[in-house]
Amino acid sequence: MPLLFSIFLFPLPFHSTPIPPSFSSFLSSTMPSAVPPPPPAETLDLTTTLLSQLLPASLSIHSFPGRWQVLRSKLATLKSLLSELSYLPHWSENQLLSTLLPNLLSTLRRIQTLCDRCTDPAYTAGKLLMQSDLDMAAGWLSNHLNDLDLLLRSGVLRQSNAIVLSHPAPGSAKEDLSLFIRDVFTRLQIGGVEFKRKALESLIQLLVEDEKAATLVAKEGNIGYLINLFDVNAHREQSVTAISILACASDQSRKTVFEEGGLGPLLRIVESGSFQLKEKASMAVEAITADHDNAWAISAYGGVPVLLDVCRSGSLTAQSHAIGAIRNVASVEDIRISITEEAGVPVIVGLLVSGSAAAKGKAANCIGILASSSEYFRAMIIQEKGLQKLLQLLHQSSNPDTLEHVLRAIHSLSSSDSVCRLLSSSSMFITQIAGLIMQGNFTLQQISVSILANLSINDGNKRAISGCMGSIIKLMEFAKPAGLQESALKALISLLTVKLNRKEFVKDEKNMMRLIQMLDPMNESVPKKLSVAIVYALMTGGSNGCRKRLVDAGAQGCLQRLSEMEVAGAKKALQRLSGNRLKNIFSRTWRE
Repeated sequence: MPLLFSIFLFPLPFHSTPIPPSFSSFLSSTMPSAVPPPPPAETLDLTTTLLSQLLPASLSIHSFPGRWQVLRSKLATLKSLLSELSYLPHWSENQLLSTLLPNLLSTLRRIQTLCDRCTDPAYTAGKLLMQSDLDMAAGWLSNHLNDLDLLLRSGVLRQSNAIVLSHPAPGSAKEDLSLFIRDVFTRLQIGGVEFKRKALESLIQLLVEDEKAATLVAKEGNIGYLINLFDVNAHREQSVTAISILACASDQSRKTVFEEGGLGPLLRIVESGSFQLKEKASMAVEAITADHDNAWAISAYGGVPVLLDVCRSGSLTAQSHAIGAIRNVASVEDIRISITEEAGVPVIVGLLVSGSAAAKGKAANCIGILASSSEYFRAMIIQEKGLQKLLQLLHQSSNPDTLEHVLRAIHSLSSSDSVCRLLSSSSMFITQIAGLIMQGNFTLQQISVSILANLSINDGNKRAISGCMGSIIKLMEFAKPAGLQESALKALISLLTVKLNRKEFVKDEKNMMRLIQMLDPMNESVPKKLSVAIVYALMTGGSNGCRKRLVDAGAQGCLQRLSEMEVAGAKKALQRLSGNRLKNIFSRTWRE
């Protein structure tokens, strides 16, 4: 058989790199019908023999010296890799080589044909055509070298039947897990369509069954290659699924997905993928943007309009992740500008009513962030009836996280005078936050107290929520978060302006015990000026009943010591407490 036809007995390399027209037309005119390839060992022998002929033959070529120098370098590298391969005990058992070696042999035969042509004085084809063929041959050879090097470095060729390594059980040794991951990514990068499909199945199964495997996959696997498979229809769904799991699994795997350029392709899937893929991709985007250092990239990739479109018309699951991603980056000024330009505030406010339970909480969180940024956003949110929808959600929801986000948003909006007046006049709202102060978790308590401290409520409502005074003074025992003690004091003093509330406060033994503990000069947990202010507020109006209970509890002695320590307000509080007592004595003596 002539050499020209013999080089095509085996299939070409199966990488997706397009073949130049000249090379492609030459192949199509000479390709015979396919025949089964010989066994791997025989193919390796044929390859090694041909390689030993090509290396010295190429030295005698004088045309295109630069291109042949590149080819010789690659051929020398190939010889070294094949030599390393031949010494491995189980190399012939690996199914990937049953395709890789025949393709490599076909490429070498093509290079031999080019070698013969370049040394044939009678060959008169075009110079540009030969340059193109030499470049194409070098490209194919590089692909083979990369695949072979990847296979050797993975370590799977050192194992018997490595291509069918058993799936590691959760808790397997790190060495076994690493080998399996390298095996999966080797099949993924070198194998054909079916090899890739099964490799992706194995990878997804591993990530689902063993949460801790994600960090090792990010370290051992080629995540960039996995992201590139988004562009391959046959593997898009599986690759998006794997990347979504990796982005959500751990800080390290999420960081790797971002650093390998995953955010842009994920946003493309969010924009134009199927409903199912949009949900998975938006979940991954939300996870990536949870790292504040990645927030800038959403703006760089034009992600805000894409995410807002999902919030408008996506599935409930996709909406939840999309608003979560917007929430994650809403503190960035460029993102807020983009939200404004894309008319995003009405969309975000609308989710408070139309979204899923999770989306409502995230939307409330996002509104709180926007409202705290500027008066401009507060005005926009109020214009879109955002306050009314937040109040409605506060009434309907029982989820602590959602309630927290709603309260923070209301607190941010309450810095607007109009909102503050509206809240101050709402008996239902005042009763709700008083209930949260008494029965909510610590976070809900401190936010509710901060809101209550800023309201100007009437005496009737103050009297109606007097039951929360004990919880408020208890909150004053906590130094953190910053500002909590001051807010609690302000709210309590506001309630103590009502005479009946003062009487009720001093009748509660727990309240008095806490107050005296706070007045104790040895107690450093509460600033003394705050506890002194409570005593002063309790003595407003000169109530003898309040004075008597304070004196009986030991407040006078504490105030005396605090006055000597020159604590702000202590002297005035002591004078008010003592002054009333002297006045009482003189009045009783005159009557007698």
